[in-house]
Amino acid sequence: MGDFRLPGQWIKYGVFLAVSVLFLLFGVHLLVASYRLNDPFSFIMTFFASNLMILISAVGVIAFVIRMVHLCRGNEKEAQENDPHKGV
Repeated sequence: MGDFRLPGQWIKYGVFLAVSVLFLLFGVHLLVASYRLNDPFSFIMTFFASNLMILISAVGVIAFVIRMVHLCRGNEKEAQENDPHKGV
């Protein structure tokens, strides 16, 4: 999962969060715009494409939130148990 004490991890997950939020907002905009289409086939394709975009972006945002909650609760014990370099 990564060590959040390193600045590179904050930058990596911050960029990941920003991209996820950007695509989430774009997906919502595309969903609203799909209702203005007159062609039924175009509406269905745009509707499902926007919902898939929203779903994938929401997973990215939720993953970041779960990591932050995990960090704030201080679950260092789990991080040490899963450390592959523990015995080194």
